[in-house]
Amino acid sequence: MANFKEIMSRPERLTGGHRMCAGCGGTIAARNVLKALKPEDKAVIANATGCLEVSTFMYPYTAWKDSYIHNAFENAGATLSGAETAYNVLKKKGKINSTYKFIAFGGDGGTYDIGFQSLSGAMERNHDLVYVCYDNGAYMNTGIQRSSATPHFADTTTTPVGSVSTGKPQNRKDLAEIIASHHVPYVGQTTFIGNFSDLHSKAEKAIYTKGATFLNIMAPCPRGWRYATEDIMHVCKMAVETCYWPLFEVIDGKWVLNYKPKTKLPVEEFLKPQGRFKHLFKKGNEDLIAQFQKEVDERWEQLLRFCEE
Repeated sequence: MANFKEIMSRPERLTGGHRMCAGCGGTIAARNVLKALKPEDKAVIANATGCLEVSTFMYPYTAWKDSYIHNAFENAGATLSGAETAYNVLKKKGKINSTYKFIAFGGDGGTYDIGFQSLSGAMERNHDLVYVCYDNGAYMNTGIQRSSATPHFADTTTTPVGSVSTGKPQNRKDLAEIIASHHVPYVGQTTFIGNFSDLHSKAEKAIYTKGATFLNIMAPCPRGWRYATEDIMHVCKMAVETCYWPLFEVIDGKWVLNYKPKTKLPVEEFLKPQGRFKHLFKKGNEDLIAQFQKEVDERWEQLLRFCEE
């Protein structure tokens, strides 16, 4: 991996002046993934419909400096597969000499749910591309509706908390594990912690590993999660320290744990800063937090087994 100072000095490939919300995790994810590209390499970006697309590409204006394809919600994986195949044909014919990398970005709605079929196909065919999910845990662009990435008990507009509801009744889908079961060369799960070295390292591995690779990046949404904008790094840190969002990678089928907290914090530390979970702290709802903790503990123990820890 290139040294951190050199990475941060690389030119921006996603410019400022877009219309994403202040403190948005999606643009933080995209900017830092693109920093992993070598300056001499070019990229083709596919972007499933969502917050990132509607706010960075308003035709004829774009915040992207690389070639950019706006996809429908459901087909980023398929579109990028076709672009990568066309590039290989043109390069074989000697019509292209430059090195291009192929990167798709999609929110959890366009990745876990609507776009899962084309994503799974791209992974199974092992196209030389990276799919990056900026996971903000709901359909934020269309009004904060629940997705299969939404955590248990979260308050959304389609799982509203009230006298007969305690939020989303289902657990969150584990997409990183599902993609790993496709036996692709590389899967990484990360978020925004410290100096972003974990994200940069995994982005570089994903981009420069031959074949289909996948990055799952927890990218908090201040509007949907209802936390103070300036607290985004704290929210991410608590997600990792409580083991709600572990940092790991799967390299050619081998599971590797990247960080193990010295003291695993109770999940309340992750839930407290977020307004979507404020109902869990009302008197009489202690059992809901206990259920949430049980789910986190079980998934953490399973991950430790996978990683042979």
